[in-house]
Amino acid sequence: MNLKDKYQKEIIPALKEKFSYSNVFLVPRIEKVIINVGFGRHNKEKDYIVNVEKTLTRISGQKPVFTKAKKSISSFKIREGMLIGAMVTLRGNRMYDFLDKLVNISFPRVRDFRGISEKSVDKQGNLSIGFKENISFPEVKVEDINNIHGLEVVIHSSAVNRAEGLELFKLMGFPFKKEKIKK
Repeated sequence: MNLKDKYQKEIIPALKEKFSYSNVFLVPRIEKVIINVGFGRHNKEKDYIVNVEKTLTRISGQKPVFTKAKKSISSFKIREGMLIGAMVTLRGNRMYDFLDKLVNISFPRVRDFRGISEKSVDKQGNLSIGFKENISFPEVKVEDINNIHGLEVVIHSSAVNRAEGLELFKLMGFPFKKEKIKK
């Protein structure tokens, strides 16, 4: 059973029962997934930018959009209009396929992975995950890439608050850490 079917058949009824929603449309859902890479100090290296573009295309299945600086910051040596990153926004079936691959393949491949901190879910119920290395994704072959770079995955949900978002992600199978309770 893929993640979209699981959401329809299991997660919606479970969330509806737990939070006692009167309508199915009130149940939180995942609206989009954003994969983001910042160039950092490599923003003038053409090879690095091409490498990031290729890996983002492989990971997401669609071409990334390059982000530009909105204003100049002299201490970071950034001028207005300069390329500072690349991002991909996934929606629909491609989004569910990516999330399924993220939970079942990429997280187990991360070195020393102990789970996602519950603090990664913000007040609006969105989840932000950072990867130090892009080689945890199955599409990225270590032999084919010149530079290993990090990336950020933001999962945007329609949840109203943190508790709803956290419960949605737990039911979807995201591996959260067992947080120790401070005395």
